[in-house]
Amino acid sequence: MSHPLLNAFWMMLWFFLWIMWFMLLFHVIVDLFRDKDLSGWAKAGWTIFVCVLPFLGVFVYLIARGSGMAVRSMDRAQDQQQQFDDYVRKTTTTSGATTDELAKLASLRADGTLSEQEFQQAKQKILA
Repeated sequence: MSHPLLNAFWMMLWFFLWIMWFMLLFHVIVDLFRDKDLSGWAKAGWTIFVCVLPFLGVFVYLIARGSGMAVRSMDRAQDQQQQFDDYVRKTTTTSGATTDELAKLASLRADGTLSEQEFQQAKQKILA
């Protein structure tokens, strides 16, 4: 007796397990190459081990170095966040100073202290 719905279920289960396996494999390889503490020889050895014996290699990698994967990932995320924050601080400080200077120039022009030509020259100097 055939059960096509059960067969479809098993096929989808195996397909999702297969996709999950590849995601795990790629995550291990990415972690391996992004690790700054491993030497080139160690990276080459782990890569060969994971490629030649993929199931055993990934499981041994997870047992041996799995606890550090989360730490390395968090460190990388914190470094990226720090770089982004520094960039935003630098950009807002620069544009804030430029805005303040342009506002001062506009008030000087409105008061009549600066002519239109002097205002345009000073504005070009600030924006350059």
